[in-house]
Amino acid sequence: LLLLGVRDELKNRPWLPPARHWPGSPLVGGLDEQAGGTWLAVQPDVPRVACLLNGRGTQAGQAGRRSRGELPLRAAADGAGVLKELADDPAALAAYDPFHLVCADMDAMLMLGWDGDRPAVRNLEPGTHVLTNAGHAYPADPVTEPKALHFGPKFAAARPSGDPALPLERAWGEWLTLTAGDGLDPGDPRAIVAHRDLPDGRVWGSTSLSLVALGADGIRYDFQPHPGAVTGWYTVDITA
Repeated sequence: LLLLGVRDELKNRPWLPPARHWPGSPLVGGLDEQAGGTWLAVQPDVPRVACLLNGRGTQAGQAGRRSRGELPLRAAADGAGVLKELADDPAALAAYDPFHLVCADMDAMLMLGWDGDRPAVRNLEPGTHVLTNAGHAYPADPVTEPKALHFGPKFAAARPSGDPALPLERAWGEWLTLTAGDGLDPGDPRAIVAHRDLPDGRVWGSTSLSLVALGADGIRYDFQPHPGAVTGWYTVDITA
């Protein structure tokens, strides 16, 4: 299983690169210093990966509102059952703003979508899938999301090995070029490396990228803290 995760966030929101940030836990992931959670977490012992995308829909009320960043930690630690439990508990989901939560191991990949009104659980079959803030965008009939239209076929056609025994460039091959933006301007709606200057003076955009491979021969986790660059990737230490 190969996973590319692109984190888009306000550029001034503080964060730390992937490590074992949670005492007593084997989980490895980046740390959102503002809320204490993460956007992607790996459980090396299983192996398992969970990641989160912000969704679209009705925002949670301020009373009792919880950070979505805790959800990948729960899913990576305990597995896809967490997604099913949440889907069966609308009262618990109501504490979160809309999201799409993905949990994957060697046997399956499950996706939970929450729009602030109704949950939706979906099994992702073997193949190439593109997920955006709108949800599952590729393959679809028709494919309408600009990112999915541009990148879905390209990632599908260039599937690398992700072999943890290989140097990074050989393990990921053409995916490294695609993750650097494929030559698109960051303001292009097709771009996966994004940048927006907001009216209030803040800047929103891609702040990091993660490549994760789960396989019978082990797990690898590579990280790019400078989106848009081909160089600068490094392999995250997932050992205890």
